[in-house]
Amino acid sequence: MNRVVAVLSRIGRLLPAYAVLYIGFLYLPILLLPLFSFNDSKVLGFPLTGFTTKWYASLAEQTALFEALKNSLIVAVVSAVVATSLGTLISRAITKHRYPLRRTSQTIVMAPLVMPEIIIAISLLIVFLGIGIGTTLFTVILAHSLLTIPFCVSIMTSAFGQFDDALEEAAVDLGETSWGALRRVTLPVVSPGIISCLLISFTVSFDEFILAFFLSGNSPTLPVYIWSQVRFPAKLPNVIALGSLLILVSILFLLVAERFRRRSERFTQQPE
Repeated sequence: MNRVVAVLSRIGRLLPAYAVLYIGFLYLPILLLPLFSFNDSKVLGFPLTGFTTKWYASLAEQTALFEALKNSLIVAVVSAVVATSLGTLISRAITKHRYPLRRTSQTIVMAPLVMPEIIIAISLLIVFLGIGIGTTLFTVILAHSLLTIPFCVSIMTSAFGQFDDALEEAAVDLGETSWGALRRVTLPVVSPGIISCLLISFTVSFDEFILAFFLSGNSPTLPVYIWSQVRFPAKLPNVIALGSLLILVSILFLLVAERFRRRSERFTQQPE
């Protein structure tokens, strides 16, 4: 027994080093992308031939890029609003009410998180074409809403679960209607969670490729546009510069979303 404990203790001391190596393995390629975006050569490799910002400057001359960016912004904003609204309502029902098959319905809502995106994309494509809906930005919005709703449900279920119901009851006792208590008491308290849902949904939708590739039709989003450019070696430096900007924007959105999520947990935590 003592030998087993000693072995486990040695393994435990190695875990921090393993964590550092694992994080480095995951994120080192991403950190190299901005580095190569300032390389003066079109050939990726070390040593770097010089420092330049011309690849970033050349992005301003590509009209197709801005059209794809506009499409991505439209899809991301609309799907974020739709997913946050539906996710908030679903989370409210799950945490506030008891009804048959409640857990089953929650599992179904969360299913897109574990299903392969390509299966979802092909299934939606068959359904949309079968009912006569062409592949447009509207179909991408529907697909992205389906994909991002589980993120919103996860965040808002936690927010509503930690909310003190006594606050609503006090508002009703003071003459508020149920809707008035929800609008004036509950939603303001869980608003950091709602903002977090909007930011995360926007980020996931803005960066999503597979669903957009199958469903965008003649209106490509930014990830689809990037994929079309990667096939041409001469366009690779521009793609790297654009990808570096997207990484920066995504990180900023996720940091802000995480901050609001933590604020939501603090605001909704019930006093002991």
